[in-house]
Amino acid sequence: MSLDLRRRAAAATPRFPLSSRCRVVALLTLALLAPVAQADDTSRPRARDIGIVVGTLSPGPHNAITDVTGVGVGHATLAQGTRFNTGVTAIVPHRGNPYLERVPAAIVVGNGFGKLLGVTQVQELGELETPVLLTGTLGVWNAADALAARLLAQPGMEQVRSINPVVGETNDGYLSDIRARPVGPAQVEQALTRLSYGEVEEGAVGAGAGTVAFGWKGGIGTSSRALPAAQGGWTVGVLVQSNYGGHLTVAGVPVWKTLPDPAAVARAQVPAPSGGDGSIMIVVATDAPLDPSALRRLASRALVGLARTGSDMSHGSGDYVIAFSTAESNRRRPGVAVQPAASVAGDGMTSLFQAVAEATEEAILNSMLRARTVHGHRGTAPALPLEPLLQALDAAGALTAPATTSTHP
Repeated sequence: MSLDLRRRAAAATPRFPLSSRCRVVALLTLALLAPVAQADDTSRPRARDIGIVVGTLSPGPHNAITDVTGVGVGHATLAQGTRFNTGVTAIVPHRGNPYLERVPAAIVVGNGFGKLLGVTQVQELGELETPVLLTGTLGVWNAADALAARLLAQPGMEQVRSINPVVGETNDGYLSDIRARPVGPAQVEQALTRLSYGEVEEGAVGAGAGTVAFGWKGGIGTSSRALPAAQGGWTVGVLVQSNYGGHLTVAGVPVWKTLPDPAAVARAQVPAPSGGDGSIMIVVATDAPLDPSALRRLASRALVGLARTGSDMSHGSGDYVIAFSTAESNRRRPGVAVQPAASVAGDGMTSLFQAVAEATEEAILNSMLRARTVHGHRGTAPALPLEPLLQALDAAGALTAPATTSTHP
């Protein structure tokens, strides 16, 4: 939805208290003002567009992981009929070569039923030396091979004989023919060469093309928090690939109790997964100067935001958090005898903890709200229905005035 359309809709919305029905209608008007002919995810709203505000801290200008200066996100989406709904999402920590300018990093495992490549070296050395790629479960090895080949071909890498591609995944086998393993070098190249350092596409794009969350369509979502100067002035950004289940809770409201059955909405003979099993990849970036130990603490608080949405990190779920700091002062360069390790003091971490929990929760909501209905390989994952969602939130008093300053389309 364009900024102009949002402002016109907001101007037409009365500022005095409305009945529940009128409030929901007004909010739905904001959500549906985009041209109905649009078939992509841009016709769906973000959380703040419809009055869902998570936490108390303010987001950055784009309310995205790219609000952390230098962080870029790119997608390659493979959508071919009902057979393939998969892809690659790339997150780069800065505009340079991450192997030659490594960033401190940490990985936290909430539940380890997954295939996160590169995890042990990050845990051991406390640094990230490649972009982070996200894809479907059986595509991780192809993606990692393509990423390694691309990086080894870069200038300055001629003598490199070891590289640690970091590739995460969630299982998109309900909506995509996962056994065919269609992701390869073309998708990795596209994701890495079409990077955005501002607005980020969300929903059923890239690695989120075939994901399912709580029985509804999941996908890619992002959010950020900008701390006030008195709390350090740092930014924390989060990007998620949501593909898990549980009992959907939005802004503290157990909406799972009143939302319709996703399988009934989709009229699906084989229902989309909605239980606890599934996975989520959470990527956290910050410009706060943090060492690997502090980043591990920060990453663990992202799981607080995950839990708030209704996940219990069940046996069959792969729940991972990858966190890195982009602070120039903490960059690590091969061959330097003493590497920098400055970090925010312990007392200063609390605001960062709050920021990452809030941003993770909101990123997950954006991943679902922005996602459209997808008809896939084994069935249909319907888009999260807006009207019953807003009715449940309004009845609980959990809605605020819709945002009118978002830069997202």
